Amino acid sequence: MNNLLKTTTLTIAAAAVSMALAAGAQAKEWRGWNIHPPEYPVSTGMEEFARIINEKSGGDLEAKVYHGGVLGNQPDAIQQVRLGGLDWAVFNLGPLGEVAPEANVVSLPFIFKNVDAMHKVMDGPAGQQIADGLIKAGLQPLGWYDSGARSFYNTKHPIKTPADLKGMKFRVMSNDLYVQMVAALGGNATPMAYGEVYQSLKTGVIDGAENNYPSYDSSGHFEAAKYYSVTQHLILPECLCINKALYDSLSDDEKKIVQESADASVTVQRAAWAARAEKSKEKVIAAGIAVNEVADKQAFQDAMQPVYDNFLKSNPDLADLVKAIQDAQK
Repeated sequence: MNNLLKTTTLTIAAAAVSMALAAGAQAKEWRGWNIHPPEYPVSTGMEEFARIINEKSGGDLEAKVYHGGVLGNQPDAIQQVRLGGLDWAVFNLGPLGEVAPEANVVSLPFIFKNVDAMHKVMDGPAGQQIADGLIKAGLQPLGWYDSGARSFYNTKHPIKTPADLKGMKFRVMSNDLYVQMVAALGGNATPMAYGEVYQSLKTGVIDGAENNYPSYDSSGHFEAAKYYSVTQHLILPECLCINKALYDSLSDDEKKIVQESADASVTVQRAAWAARAEKSKEKVIAAGIAVNEVADKQAFQDAMQPVYDNFLKSNPDLADLVKAIQDAQK
């Protein structure tokens, strides 16, 4: 081989090695699943998490949010994050109860007195116990986002007592506890994908659903179901979580960056949620929605006793967790 050819060959080989090393060093994009539109408070928190993690790592870790459920529906996305097909996400703890029994405890109706009580519980020992359950399911929780208090809305009339739900069809998230909850109040529950609710309300497939003010607003459901009754029967946190295997593969320094980014995003998200909840409430009232506060929730709470009894009968090992959550709010 002559010197020119040898030099050219070595140069090409060196360039190929450099390109391979550069490709290997380039951060893999962590795809983040999100069901909400970009301007939603959860989306704000997720974007903040992605921004900080990219900044703190100097680009070595790169997270990106895909909004609006473009990467699939929530049940599928939960499985994808568990298996590593998706890298991270924010999931409501309602559907997460299907993969981790500990997460199901917060789906017991009226288990939280108010949103502040929920924050206190989830940021404490009981929240860690729930996190441990999710870790066993392949999800590493990084923080607890806010999703406010859920109430019933429908196309027929105000709900003031449990009797007002009798015979009505309500969409619920995919969790048997919600089916039991609606049944205990005399209604008929229909688990249904979030994206199908608007048309189902318009066509009469269902009579109502239940959700918080921002979702009621951003989904446009208030246009189809004009009676919003403030029962606040569920106060469900949302989990900012990452695939467990991916998390375990990180160095200690990288894990620190990820956790610090998550903590900062929780603060941003909770503040954004509080502001958005008030704004959405004002918007739907201005649109002519009939909002009624349920002054006495005791009848609704009393109706939930069979739901608690069935849950604890099926999950006797979670009785201590239920009690811990209740005791933390005294």
